[in-house]
Amino acid sequence: MAVSKYKSIVDALASDIRAGRLPSGTRLPTHRQLAATEGLALVTASRVYAELEAMGLVSGEPGRGTFVRALAPTHDIDQQAVAADVVDLNFNYPALPGQADMLRRTLRQLASSGDLEALLRYQPHGGRPDERAAVARHLRRNGLPVGIDQVLIVNGAQHGLATTVMATLQPGDVVAVDALTYPGFKVLASALRLELAPLPAAGHAPDLHALQQLCATRPVRAVYTMPTLHNPLGWVTTVNHREQLVEIARRYGLLIIEDAAYAFLAEQSPPPLAAIAPERTAYVSGLSKSVAAGLRFGFVTAPKSLTPSIGRAIRATTMNAPAVMTAIACQWLDDGTVARLETQKREDARIRQSIARDVLAGQPQVSHPSSYFLWLPMPEEVRADQIAAALLREHVSVSTAEPFATSAHVPHALRLALGSTNLDTLREALDKVRRMIDVYTYR
Repeated sequence: MAVSKYKSIVDALASDIRAGRLPSGTRLPTHRQLAATEGLALVTASRVYAELEAMGLVSGEPGRGTFVRALAPTHDIDQQAVAADVVDLNFNYPALPGQADMLRRTLRQLASSGDLEALLRYQPHGGRPDERAAVARHLRRNGLPVGIDQVLIVNGAQHGLATTVMATLQPGDVVAVDALTYPGFKVLASALRLELAPLPAAGHAPDLHALQQLCATRPVRAVYTMPTLHNPLGWVTTVNHREQLVEIARRYGLLIIEDAAYAFLAEQSPPPLAAIAPERTAYVSGLSKSVAAGLRFGFVTAPKSLTPSIGRAIRATTMNAPAVMTAIACQWLDDGTVARLETQKREDARIRQSIARDVLAGQPQVSHPSSYFLWLPMPEEVRADQIAAALLREHVSVSTAEPFATSAHVPHALRLALGSTNLDTLREALDKVRRMIDVYTYR
Protein backbone atom coordinates (compact mmCIF):
# COMPACT_ATOMS: atom_id res chain seq x y z
CA MET A 1 0.00 0.00 0.00
CA ALA A 2 1.62 3.24 -1.06
CA VAL A 3 1.84 5.84 1.67
CA SER A 4 0.41 8.46 -0.67
CA LYS A 5 -2.76 6.41 -1.25
CA TYR A 6 -3.23 5.72 2.46
CA LYS A 7 -2.76 9.42 3.25
CA SER A 8 -5.13 10.42 0.46
CA ILE A 9 -7.94 8.40 2.12
CA VAL A 10 -7.30 10.14 5.45
CA ASP A 11 -7.23 13.52 3.73
CA ALA A 12 -10.41 12.82 1.76
CA LEU A 13 -12.36 11.74 4.83
CA ALA A 14 -11.01 14.69 6.84
CA SER A 15 -12.04 17.08 4.07
CA ASP A 16 -15.57 15.62 3.91
CA ILE A 17 -15.98 15.93 7.67
CA ARG A 18 -14.69 19.50 7.86
CA ALA A 19 -16.86 20.57 4.91
CA GLY A 20 -19.95 19.04 6.46
CA ARG A 21 -20.41 16.47 3.71
CA LEU A 22 -20.19 13.89 6.51
CA PRO A 23 -22.33 15.47 9.26
CA SER A 24 -21.60 15.02 12.94
CA GLY A 25 -22.98 11.78 14.30
CA THR A 26 -22.60 9.92 10.99
CA ARG A 27 -21.65 6.29 11.58
CA LEU A 28 -18.69 5.47 9.33
CA PRO A 29 -18.15 2.06 7.70
CA THR A 30 -16.62 -0.62 9.90
CA HIS A 31 -12.89 -1.20 9.63
CA ARG A 32 -13.55 -4.30 7.50
CA GLN A 33 -15.98 -2.45 5.24
CA LEU A 34 -13.49 0.40 4.72
CA ALA A 35 -10.75 -2.09 3.96
CA ALA A 36 -12.90 -3.89 1.40
CA THR A 37 -14.17 -0.70 -0.25
CA GLU A 38 -10.76 0.97 -0.53
CA GLY A 39 -8.69 -2.15 -1.15
CA LEU A 40 -6.75 -1.79 2.10
CA ALA A 41 -5.32 -4.24 4.55
CA LEU A 42 -7.41 -4.36 7.73
CA VAL A 43 -4.55 -2.95 9.80
CA THR A 44 -4.24 -0.03 7.38
CA ALA A 45 -7.99 0.71 7.57
CA SER A 46 -7.67 0.77 11.35
CA ARG A 47 -4.77 3.17 10.99
CA VAL A 48 -6.94 5.51 8.86
CA TYR A 49 -9.50 5.77 11.64
CA ALA A 50 -6.80 6.11 14.29
CA GLU A 51 -5.38 9.14 12.48
CA LEU A 52 -8.82 10.73 12.11
CA GLU A 53 -9.45 10.16 15.81
CA ALA A 54 -6.10 11.75 16.70
CA MET A 55 -7.15 14.76 14.62
CA GLY A 56 -10.33 15.04 16.70
CA LEU A 57 -12.61 14.34 13.73
CA VAL A 58 -14.07 10.98 14.72
CA SER A 59 -14.62 8.97 17.87
CA GLY A 60 -14.60 5.21 18.19
CA GLU A 61 -17.10 3.69 20.63
CA PRO A 62 -16.66 0.02 21.57
CA GLY A 63 -19.61 -2.02 20.42
CA ARG A 64 -21.17 0.85 18.49
CA GLY A 65 -18.73 1.87 15.77
CA THR A 66 -16.86 4.96 14.58
CA PHE A 67 -18.75 8.27 14.45
CA VAL A 68 -18.07 11.72 13.04
CA ARG A 69 -17.64 14.26 15.83
CA ALA A 70 -19.26 17.67 15.93
CA LEU A 71 -16.88 20.46 15.01
CA ALA A 72 -18.85 23.22 16.70
CA PRO A 73 -17.35 25.53 19.35
CA THR A 74 -19.28 23.50 21.90
CA HIS A 75 -16.51 20.90 21.77
CA ASP A 76 -13.67 23.30 22.38
CA ILE A 77 -12.06 23.36 25.80
CA ASP A 78 -11.41 27.08 25.31
CA GLN A 79 -14.08 29.78 25.39
CA GLN A 80 -15.10 30.88 21.92
CA ALA A 81 -16.91 34.02 20.91
CA VAL A 82 -20.48 33.32 19.84
CA ALA A 83 -22.43 35.26 17.26
CA ALA A 84 -24.71 38.01 18.48
CA ASP A 85 -27.79 35.98 17.55
CA VAL A 86 -26.66 32.86 19.45
CA VAL A 87 -27.94 32.17 22.98
CA ASP A 88 -24.93 31.16 25.06
CA LEU A 89 -25.69 28.18 27.31
CA ASN A 90 -22.03 27.20 27.16
CA PHE A 91 -20.30 29.65 29.51
CA ASN A 92 -21.54 31.35 32.68
CA TYR A 93 -21.13 35.07 33.22
CA PRO A 94 -24.04 35.83 35.55
CA ALA A 95 -24.96 39.48 36.09
CA LEU A 96 -27.80 41.25 37.86
CA PRO A 97 -29.63 44.47 36.93
CA GLY A 98 -27.97 47.56 38.33
CA GLN A 99 -24.42 46.24 38.50
CA ALA A 100 -23.19 48.72 35.89
CA ASP A 101 -24.58 51.62 37.93
CA MET A 102 -22.91 50.20 41.01
CA LEU A 103 -19.58 50.22 39.17
CA ARG A 104 -20.09 53.83 38.03
CA ARG A 105 -20.67 54.95 41.62
CA THR A 106 -17.62 53.09 42.86
CA LEU A 107 -15.41 54.52 40.12
CA ARG A 108 -16.51 58.03 41.05
CA GLN A 109 -15.69 57.34 44.69
CA LEU A 110 -12.33 55.89 43.71
CA ALA A 111 -11.53 58.92 41.52
CA SER A 112 -11.97 61.25 44.47
CA SER A 113 -9.99 59.14 46.95
CA GLY A 114 -6.61 60.22 48.24
CA ASP A 115 -4.95 56.93 47.32
CA LEU A 116 -5.45 57.19 43.56
CA GLU A 117 -1.81 57.94 42.70
CA ALA A 118 -0.66 54.80 44.51
CA LEU A 119 -2.77 52.72 42.17
CA LEU A 120 -0.58 53.79 39.24
CA ARG A 121 2.50 52.08 40.69
CA TYR A 122 3.60 48.47 40.87
CA GLN A 123 2.00 46.68 43.78
CA PRO A 124 3.37 43.90 46.02
CA HIS A 125 3.08 40.63 44.09
CA GLY A 126 0.42 39.15 46.37
CA GLY A 127 -1.37 42.41 47.14
CA ARG A 128 -0.96 45.16 49.71
CA PRO A 129 -1.47 44.23 53.39
CA ASP A 130 -4.79 46.09 53.69
CA GLU A 131 -6.10 44.34 50.56
CA ARG A 132 -5.06 40.92 51.78
CA ALA A 133 -6.69 41.74 55.11
CA ALA A 134 -9.98 42.51 53.30
CA VAL A 135 -9.85 39.08 51.64
CA ALA A 136 -9.01 37.39 54.95
CA ARG A 137 -12.01 39.04 56.61
CA HIS A 138 -14.26 37.88 53.76
CA LEU A 139 -12.99 34.31 54.08
CA ARG A 140 -13.38 34.26 57.85
CA ARG A 141 -17.00 35.35 57.45
CA ASN A 142 -17.43 32.32 55.19
CA GLY A 143 -15.93 29.71 57.48
CA LEU A 144 -12.26 29.81 56.52
CA PRO A 145 -10.10 31.27 59.32
CA VAL A 146 -6.91 32.60 57.71
CA GLY A 147 -4.38 35.31 58.43
CA ILE A 148 -3.20 37.88 55.92
CA ASP A 149 0.15 36.08 55.67
CA GLN A 150 -1.72 33.15 54.07
CA VAL A 151 -3.57 35.26 51.47
CA LEU A 152 -2.34 36.17 48.00
CA ILE A 153 -4.32 38.29 45.52
CA VAL A 154 -4.32 37.09 41.91
CA ASN A 155 -5.80 38.07 38.56
CA GLY A 156 -8.88 35.82 38.81
CA ALA A 157 -9.36 32.26 40.03
CA GLN A 158 -7.84 30.73 36.88
CA HIS A 159 -4.66 32.71 37.54
CA GLY A 160 -4.81 31.47 41.12
CA LEU A 161 -4.90 27.87 39.93
CA ALA A 162 -2.05 28.51 37.49
CA THR A 163 0.27 30.13 40.03
CA THR A 164 -0.50 27.46 42.63
CA VAL A 165 0.36 24.68 40.20
CA MET A 166 3.47 26.48 38.92
CA ALA A 167 4.71 26.94 42.48
CA THR A 168 4.04 23.45 43.79
CA LEU A 169 4.20 20.91 40.95
CA GLN A 170 6.64 19.83 38.25
CA PRO A 171 6.09 18.55 34.67
CA GLY A 172 5.17 14.88 34.80
CA ASP A 173 3.63 15.04 38.27
CA VAL A 174 0.46 13.00 38.74
CA VAL A 175 -2.62 14.90 39.89
CA ALA A 176 -5.81 13.10 40.88
CA VAL A 177 -8.92 14.77 39.42
CA ASP A 178 -12.56 13.89 38.95
CA ALA A 179 -13.44 12.00 35.77
CA LEU A 180 -15.57 15.06 34.96
CA THR A 181 -13.88 18.27 36.04
CA TYR A 182 -13.45 21.99 35.32
CA PRO A 183 -12.06 22.40 31.76
CA GLY A 184 -9.79 25.28 32.81
CA PHE A 185 -7.77 22.89 34.97
CA LYS A 186 -7.39 20.53 31.99
CA VAL A 187 -5.97 23.41 29.94
CA LEU A 188 -3.59 24.26 32.75
CA ALA A 189 -2.44 20.66 33.19
CA SER A 190 -1.79 20.33 29.47
CA ALA A 191 0.24 23.56 29.35
CA LEU A 192 2.36 22.54 32.36
CA ARG A 193 2.61 18.88 31.29
CA LEU A 194 0.93 17.38 34.34
CA GLU A 195 -0.57 13.90 34.21
CA LEU A 196 -4.23 13.86 35.22
CA ALA A 197 -5.43 10.64 36.85
CA PRO A 198 -9.25 10.48 36.71
CA LEU A 199 -11.34 9.42 39.71
CA PRO A 200 -14.83 8.01 39.08
CA ALA A 201 -17.80 9.39 40.95
CA ALA A 202 -19.32 7.44 43.82
CA GLY A 203 -22.76 8.92 44.20
CA HIS A 204 -22.48 12.65 44.80
CA ALA A 205 -18.74 12.72 45.45
CA PRO A 206 -15.40 11.47 44.12
CA ASP A 207 -14.67 7.79 44.80
CA LEU A 208 -12.21 7.89 47.70
CA HIS A 209 -11.52 4.15 47.47
CA ALA A 210 -10.32 4.78 43.91
CA LEU A 211 -8.18 7.67 45.19
CA GLN A 212 -6.59 5.47 47.84
CA GLN A 213 -5.87 2.72 45.32
CA LEU A 214 -4.37 5.28 42.95
CA CYS A 215 -2.11 6.67 45.66
CA ALA A 216 -1.01 3.17 46.64
CA THR A 217 0.10 2.38 43.08
CA ARG A 218 1.15 5.71 41.56
CA PRO A 219 3.33 8.62 42.79
CA VAL A 220 0.39 11.05 43.13
CA ARG A 221 1.50 14.56 44.14
CA ALA A 222 -1.80 16.39 44.46
CA VAL A 223 -5.56 16.15 44.25
CA TYR A 224 -7.62 18.85 42.53
CA THR A 225 -11.16 18.98 43.86
CA MET A 226 -14.34 21.07 44.06
CA PRO A 227 -16.06 19.86 47.25
CA THR A 228 -18.55 22.74 47.41
CA LEU A 229 -20.64 22.97 44.26
CA HIS A 230 -18.77 20.84 41.79
CA ASN A 231 -18.57 21.97 38.17
CA PRO A 232 -20.28 20.39 36.20
CA LEU A 233 -22.15 17.96 38.52
CA GLY A 234 -23.20 20.38 41.26
CA TRP A 235 -22.47 18.16 44.24
CA VAL A 236 -21.56 19.38 47.74
CA THR A 237 -19.64 16.66 49.57
CA THR A 238 -20.38 15.77 53.19
CA VAL A 239 -18.21 16.55 56.22
CA ASN A 240 -17.43 12.84 56.53
CA HIS A 241 -16.28 12.65 52.91
CA ARG A 242 -14.07 15.72 53.36
CA GLU A 243 -12.48 14.29 56.48
CA GLN A 244 -11.77 10.99 54.71
CA LEU A 245 -10.20 12.83 51.76
CA VAL A 246 -7.98 14.77 54.17
CA GLU A 247 -6.95 11.55 55.89
CA ILE A 248 -5.85 10.06 52.56
CA ALA A 249 -4.03 13.27 51.64
CA ARG A 250 -2.13 13.24 54.94
CA ARG A 251 -1.28 9.55 54.64
CA TYR A 252 0.18 9.94 51.15
CA GLY A 253 1.54 13.49 51.43
CA LEU A 254 -0.81 15.02 48.86
CA LEU A 255 -1.28 18.70 48.21
CA ILE A 256 -5.00 19.52 48.08
CA ILE A 257 -5.99 22.15 45.51
CA GLU A 258 -9.49 23.28 46.47
CA ASP A 259 -11.39 25.18 43.78
CA ALA A 260 -14.18 27.24 45.36
CA ALA A 261 -15.20 29.37 42.38
CA TYR A 262 -18.90 28.46 42.76
CA ALA A 263 -18.90 27.75 46.52
CA PHE A 264 -20.78 30.97 47.33
CA LEU A 265 -23.91 29.49 45.72
CA ALA A 266 -24.24 26.69 48.30
CA GLU A 267 -25.54 27.94 51.63
CA GLN A 268 -24.71 26.19 54.92
CA SER A 269 -22.14 23.92 53.28
CA PRO A 270 -19.58 21.98 55.35
CA PRO A 271 -16.25 23.63 56.23
CA PRO A 272 -13.80 24.04 53.33
CA LEU A 273 -11.02 21.49 53.07
CA ALA A 274 -8.66 24.38 53.77
CA ALA A 275 -10.25 24.73 57.20
CA ILE A 276 -9.91 20.99 57.90
CA ALA A 277 -6.36 20.61 56.56
CA PRO A 278 -4.80 24.10 56.41
CA GLU A 279 -1.28 22.65 56.42
CA ARG A 280 -1.69 21.09 52.95
CA THR A 281 -4.52 22.89 51.15
CA ALA A 282 -4.35 25.67 48.58
CA TYR A 283 -7.79 27.30 48.42
CA VAL A 284 -8.58 29.20 45.21
CA SER A 285 -11.54 31.43 44.42
CA GLY A 286 -12.49 34.84 43.05
CA LEU A 287 -15.31 37.23 42.22
CA SER A 288 -15.94 36.35 38.56
CA LYS A 289 -19.15 34.44 39.31
CA SER A 290 -20.30 36.19 42.48
CA VAL A 291 -19.76 39.72 41.11
CA ALA A 292 -18.73 39.98 37.45
CA ALA A 293 -16.62 38.01 34.98
CA GLY A 294 -14.79 41.16 33.89
CA LEU A 295 -13.63 41.90 37.42
CA ARG A 296 -10.45 39.86 37.23
CA PHE A 297 -9.92 39.52 40.95
CA GLY A 298 -9.13 36.28 42.73
CA PHE A 299 -7.31 35.00 45.76
CA VAL A 300 -5.31 32.03 46.97
CA THR A 301 -4.85 30.94 50.55
CA ALA A 302 -2.08 28.47 51.25
CA PRO A 303 0.17 27.20 54.02
CA LYS A 304 2.76 29.81 54.97
CA SER A 305 5.49 27.54 53.62
CA LEU A 306 4.01 27.83 50.10
CA THR A 307 3.09 31.52 49.89
CA PRO A 308 6.62 32.74 48.95
CA SER A 309 6.79 30.38 45.95
CA ILE A 310 3.24 31.26 44.86
CA GLY A 311 4.20 34.93 45.16
CA ARG A 312 7.13 34.33 42.82
CA ALA A 313 4.79 32.64 40.34
CA ILE A 314 2.54 35.73 40.48
CA ARG A 315 5.56 37.90 39.73
CA ALA A 316 6.56 35.65 36.83
CA THR A 317 3.12 35.70 35.23
CA THR A 318 1.58 39.11 35.88
CA MET A 319 3.82 41.00 38.37
CA ASN A 320 0.73 41.90 40.43
CA ALA A 321 -3.04 41.95 40.11
CA PRO A 322 -4.42 45.17 38.54
CA ALA A 323 -4.44 47.80 41.28
CA VAL A 324 -7.66 49.55 40.23
CA MET A 325 -9.60 46.27 40.03
CA THR A 326 -8.18 45.22 43.37
CA ALA A 327 -9.23 48.50 45.01
CA ILE A 328 -12.77 48.12 43.71
CA ALA A 329 -13.01 44.48 44.77
CA CYS A 330 -11.69 45.11 48.27
CA GLN A 331 -14.09 48.01 48.80
CA TRP A 332 -16.98 45.75 47.78
CA LEU A 333 -15.75 42.96 50.05
CA ASP A 334 -15.69 45.31 53.04
CA ASP A 335 -18.85 47.35 52.44
CA GLY A 336 -21.13 44.33 52.03
CA THR A 337 -21.62 44.61 48.26
CA VAL A 338 -20.18 41.15 47.58
CA ALA A 339 -22.31 39.56 50.29
CA ARG A 340 -25.46 41.21 48.89
CA LEU A 341 -24.66 40.10 45.34
CA GLU A 342 -24.00 36.55 46.51
CA THR A 343 -27.41 36.43 48.19
CA GLN A 344 -29.13 37.83 45.11
CA LYS A 345 -27.32 35.44 42.77
CA ARG A 346 -28.25 32.43 44.85
CA GLU A 347 -31.89 33.43 44.46
CA ASP A 348 -31.38 34.12 40.75
CA ALA A 349 -29.80 30.69 40.27
CA ARG A 350 -32.69 29.02 42.11
CA ILE A 351 -35.16 30.71 39.76
CA ARG A 352 -33.18 29.52 36.72
CA GLN A 353 -33.01 25.96 38.05
CA SER A 354 -36.78 26.05 38.58
CA ILE A 355 -37.29 27.13 34.97
CA ALA A 356 -35.03 24.32 33.79
CA ARG A 357 -36.90 21.72 35.86
CA ASP A 358 -40.18 22.95 34.40
CA VAL A 359 -39.11 23.10 30.74
CA LEU A 360 -37.04 19.89 30.85
CA ALA A 361 -39.51 17.88 32.96
CA GLY A 362 -39.07 14.17 32.31
CA GLN A 363 -35.44 14.56 31.22
CA PRO A 364 -32.88 13.24 33.75
CA GLN A 365 -31.09 16.21 35.34
CA VAL A 366 -28.06 16.44 37.63
CA SER A 367 -27.68 19.76 39.41
CA HIS A 368 -27.64 21.72 42.65
CA PRO A 369 -30.83 23.72 43.36
CA SER A 370 -28.93 27.02 43.48
CA SER A 371 -26.26 26.47 40.84
CA TYR A 372 -25.84 28.19 37.50
CA PHE A 373 -25.36 24.98 35.51
CA LEU A 374 -27.16 21.76 34.73
CA TRP A 375 -25.94 18.33 33.58
CA LEU A 376 -28.22 16.42 31.20
CA PRO A 377 -27.34 12.74 30.64
CA MET A 378 -28.58 11.64 27.23
CA PRO A 379 -30.64 8.51 26.52
CA GLU A 380 -28.52 5.55 25.47
CA GLU A 381 -29.38 5.86 21.78
CA VAL A 382 -28.72 9.62 21.61
CA ARG A 383 -25.41 11.24 20.68
CA ALA A 384 -24.75 14.52 22.50
CA ASP A 385 -22.51 15.91 19.75
CA GLN A 386 -25.33 15.59 17.22
CA ILE A 387 -27.68 17.51 19.49
CA ALA A 388 -25.06 20.19 20.20
CA ALA A 389 -24.45 20.71 16.49
CA ALA A 390 -28.17 20.79 15.74
CA LEU A 391 -28.77 23.33 18.52
CA LEU A 392 -26.03 25.57 17.18
CA ARG A 393 -27.88 25.62 13.87
CA GLU A 394 -30.88 26.79 15.92
CA HIS A 395 -28.69 29.57 17.43
CA VAL A 396 -28.21 27.94 20.84
CA SER A 397 -24.69 27.11 22.04
CA VAL A 398 -24.30 24.29 24.58
CA SER A 399 -21.42 22.13 25.77
CA THR A 400 -21.07 18.38 25.52
CA ALA A 401 -19.23 16.32 28.15
CA GLU A 402 -16.00 16.30 26.20
CA PRO A 403 -14.39 19.48 27.59
CA PHE A 404 -15.03 18.20 31.13
CA ALA A 405 -13.90 14.58 30.66
CA THR A 406 -10.49 13.44 31.92
CA SER A 407 -10.93 9.73 31.21
CA ALA A 408 -11.06 7.82 27.94
CA HIS A 409 -14.80 7.33 28.40
CA VAL A 410 -16.73 10.46 27.48
CA PRO A 411 -20.40 10.17 28.45
CA HIS A 412 -23.09 11.43 26.13
CA ALA A 413 -24.40 14.40 28.08
CA LEU A 414 -25.00 18.12 27.75
CA ARG A 415 -23.82 20.73 30.24
CA LEU A 416 -26.00 23.82 30.20
CA ALA A 417 -24.88 27.17 31.65
CA LEU A 418 -27.99 28.93 32.91
CA GLY A 419 -26.60 32.28 34.02
CA SER A 420 -25.73 34.20 30.86
CA THR A 421 -29.06 35.31 29.45
CA ASN A 422 -32.35 36.81 30.60
CA LEU A 423 -35.09 34.54 31.93
CA ASP A 424 -37.41 34.71 28.91
CA THR A 425 -34.58 33.90 26.50
CA LEU A 426 -33.40 31.13 28.81
CA ARG A 427 -36.84 29.50 28.77
CA GLU A 428 -36.99 29.68 24.95
CA ALA A 429 -33.49 28.21 24.60
CA LEU A 430 -34.24 25.38 27.04
CA ASP A 431 -37.38 24.60 25.07
CA LYS A 432 -35.21 24.20 21.97
CA VAL A 433 -32.93 21.87 23.93
CA ARG A 434 -35.91 19.75 25.01
CA ARG A 435 -37.35 19.58 21.52
CA MET A 436 -33.99 18.66 19.99
CA ILE A 437 -33.48 15.85 22.50
CA ASP A 438 -36.93 14.54 21.60
CA VAL A 439 -36.16 14.70 17.88
CA TYR A 440 -32.95 12.68 18.22
CA THR A 441 -34.42 10.26 20.75
CA TYR A 442 -37.37 9.12 18.70
CA ARG A 443 -35.91 9.14 15.19
